[in-house]
Amino acid sequence: MKKVITGKDIIRQLKADLIGKDSYRGVTLTYTWLANQFGHFSLGFIPTFVGYLILKRHLPEQQASLYAALAVSLFWLTFEIFNFLGPLLSRKSRSSYIFQPAWGNIAFDTVTDLMYFWSGAFMASILCAYTTTAMAVLAVLTLLVLYPAYYWYLTKMYLQVPSYPFQFRLSQWSTKHIPDENIALVRRFLDNKDQGMHLFLFGPKRSGKTSLSVAIATEMSIRHHSAVYTSAMKLYCMFFEHDDDSAANVLWTWRKASILVIDDINPGDPIKEDIISPERFLSFVDTFSTNDINRTVLRQTNVIWVLGDDDASRKLSERWQDMLTGIGVEKEKLLSLNLQLYNEAPAKAEYDLRMQS
Repeated sequence: MKKVITGKDIIRQLKADLIGKDSYRGVTLTYTWLANQFGHFSLGFIPTFVGYLILKRHLPEQQASLYAALAVSLFWLTFEIFNFLGPLLSRKSRSSYIFQPAWGNIAFDTVTDLMYFWSGAFMASILCAYTTTAMAVLAVLTLLVLYPAYYWYLTKMYLQVPSYPFQFRLSQWSTKHIPDENIALVRRFLDNKDQGMHLFLFGPKRSGKTSLSVAIATEMSIRHHSAVYTSAMKLYCMFFEHDDDSAANVLWTWRKASILVIDDINPGDPIKEDIISPERFLSFVDTFSTNDINRTVLRQTNVIWVLGDDDASRKLSERWQDMLTGIGVEKEKLLSLNLQLYNEAPAKAEYDLRMQS
């Protein structure tokens, strides 16, 4: 059964974010989101307070507090509209995307930010000089922000559990000459409603394999799919582990994930030899001698395989597909994408992101 995040998981994470010192435990994505929203609240609160101090010299205190909140709210509304519509309406910006951003998701994020800006502004208005209008607006905003707060906090949990090596969305991945059929394969994998879809990513070094795999999995995580990112070497050890969630300090193991990214199976050019063959990989899969649990999990999980080069002479794609069909994966659920080094843009982005992480 694939794992989903429950209410208890959210409360436990919230306690961890609010209690304790991040100086020794690190900063999570959920903690960062909370701090970000507090920043938005403050950017509404502080300017309103300053505006009130200026306006009350010329207006009654209640009018000054309300006008200050309205002015600050209007400013942030104008700013966010420009910030959102600028890239959306720019023809040059739209044409630069191989995969279009999830504009609906971005719009929802923009509205969420505005709610926090406005909440801070009207909270300051109430504290400076109480008005029923400001109180009514704040009450409505408080009710409206409950679902976005739940959604985004939950989404950040889905994003932080997989331990991606860097934060990277699909719209950031760019290669000028990627064929349309490759784009269609990625979309087919993303939009697949069933479990057990497999996507092979072949290509030499600096072709953007890892960044593309992380980008695809990130989009799935944002859709609230449980994901795990791992290198092949780590996964080989995981094959030996018993599936005991209570013993692991994680929300789900690789066997409970709905999408699995297996990176660095083979390095690719300039290293010509394949370190791991399909046959050798299957021998690690079968390390559980008592049952075929590893085969079952691989058969029922959406998997992105990051491999080395593929060419007509070695027929690696066929061999890896044969390995999966041999354990019961349906052939129509096998997708293979061979990336070529069309330019260095994705590879440079991947390198820069690795250095930042």
